[in-house]
Parts: sequence; structure tokens; C-alpha cells
Amino acid sequence: MDATLSDGVVRAGKRAREQFYDSSGYGRPVDAGKLELAPVEAAHLLYRGDLDGVDGMGLRELLNSALLSEVDFFVYKDLRDRGFYCSPARPDRVEDPDGCDFVVYPRGKGPWDDAVAHRIRVVSERETVPAADLGGCALAVVDEESEISYFETHRPDVTGTSRAAVPETDGDLLADRVVCWDPPAELYEAAFYGQPLDEQDAQAIQLSLVEAASLAGAGTLQVEGDADAVIERGRAVEGDRFDRRLAVYERLREQGIAPKTGFKFGADFRTYADVESVADLGHSELLVRAFDAGHVFEPRDLALDVRLAHGVRKTMAYAFVGDEGIEWLAVERLTP
Repeated sequence: MDATLSDGVVRAGKRAREQFYDSSGYGRPVDAGKLELAPVEAAHLLYRGDLDGVDGMGLRELLNSALLSEVDFFVYKDLRDRGFYCSPARPDRVEDPDGCDFVVYPRGKGPWDDAVAHRIRVVSERETVPAADLGGCALAVVDEESEISYFETHRPDVTGTSRAAVPETDGDLLADRVVCWDPPAELYEAAFYGQPLDEQDAQAIQLSLVEAASLAGAGTLQVEGDADAVIERGRAVEGDRFDRRLAVYERLREQGIAPKTGFKFGADFRTYADVESVADLGHSELLVRAFDAGHVFEPRDLALDVRLAHGVRKTMAYAFVGDEGIEWLAVERLTP
């Protein structure tokens, strides 16, 4: 069977609807029972040998044209090989978010059903991805050897129950931390602020600068120079990154989350959503990195973050700090 090409759309006759759409979910039926195919769908049918040509072009010529990218074809083929029916996203469909390339249907279902398994955005490993474009679509990254990694992205509800009250205390501002020499037990044992100088004796607690700035700003911690001195010290040792981390830290505490340093995991924070007592501390749930609003990802960085988080049984979350507040994004491995 041959097909024709016009204005970037491949058109096939009446037999194509029954052979390709009704049986396998390719294309979109149009007037007079004919079928319209996106170039990537036509390329896959050429690859399978179900189409003989598109205006005389075979698969090689179609992939060498400007009608479709090879990375789109590789992802479409992979999804089909996995047993999914999938369709190119259509800008005229409200249910297809901006930046989405493919709509993938649950196994056993197709474009005629009101069910979607995944919405996929396709990128090469060498492309960049604005954070604002994620959250509504999964991401398929095609590497230089044409292997595909899939990542689920969504906007998480970052909330918890870690809300222990802390009595007032005082401390000394040192070079890049604060030490409370005689703190209330609740500071560490219930609210999980700081780290004991001696694990066997929590009478003295050392606080990070973000912890100290948050507590001093709330009036709970008294240091010489007050919160301004701690913030000034934080900016001196971290630059603008300190303000971004402090904003995220305080938002997490407001939402009932206890953040702790994520340094050994390559993150800004690891988080605990349900701290009742340090003596019965559960597993941390999230690794958090804080970025400015408008951040643009390199797919390689996403892959590294998610791989590490998965390896330590945590979810990778990103906080984007802007004038309008903080937006959250969670990214996890996806196996379609």
C-alpha cells in the first residue's frame, strides 16, 4: 500500500483505516473513511513493511527528510515494541499538554478509548529541558547510542506532620555554623534541628546556617546580631545559593517537613515527613535540590540525580524559587 504526503500529513485510502487504525491504532480517521497519519506513524509502518512508500519515499528517505526527527522515531518504535498503542500529541486537544510529543494508551486500549497511560516528551541527551515544561509529561531521553531512559515527572504535594514546638534557646555564631551549648531537649530530639556534638550526649547542638537563620528569624534562637547576622554569614559562605536554600528550608518546615543536609547524596536536603522522635526516626523520603525559577535541566543531570535517589530509596524533588513563591517537581524512573 502506498500513501501520499501533503502539508506534513500522510494520507492513505479507505483500506488503511481498517488495516491500520481499527486493528492497531495508527492515525486518525477523516472524511470519507480515509486515514491521516503523522510522519512518525508512517515511518513505523514503513519499517514494519505495512506501507510500501510515501510519495515514493521509503523509511530511509523519510528519516533523512525534515518531516520528523530520528529521536521521535526511536521512542515511538520502542513504545510500540513494548506493546503500547500510541499517538502523536495534537495541539488542538486540551488533554495533550504543551511540550508533550506522544500519548500512550494502556495495554489493550487505543485512541478510541478514554484512557491514557502516559504522556511523553521526547528529547535527545544533548538537548536542554526547561523545568517549567515538566510536570505534565513523562520524559523520554534518547542517548547517543539510541538507548532510551524514561522519567516520570509530576508536581508533588510536599507535606508532613513534623511540627514539634521548640522553646527558646541561645547559641554562638561561629565561622559557618551555630552551636547551642545548653539547648532544650526538644530542639534535637523532637523537632530534629541540628546535630549533637557528641552522639552519646546531646547537651550541645550544632546547627547549620540555614537551620539557625530559620530559628533566629522565628525568634526561637538568640544569637549576637540576631537573624541578620546569620543570614549575612550564610551569604558570605554560599552566595545567592544561601537565600534560595533558606527559602526552601522554611517552606518545608511550614509544610510539616523536617529537612536535613543532603550533602552526601549530592542534594541540598533530605527530608523527613513524620518525625515524632529522633529515637524512632524513619527513613527519609525525598532528596531536594533548590534552583531559581526558570532553571533549565541537562538530561544528564536529571539522570544522575534520579539514579542516585533511586539507589538510596528516595524520590528526587526539585524546588524552584521565584518571585511568585516555590514550585515543586518530582522526577522518578519510569518503566513503561
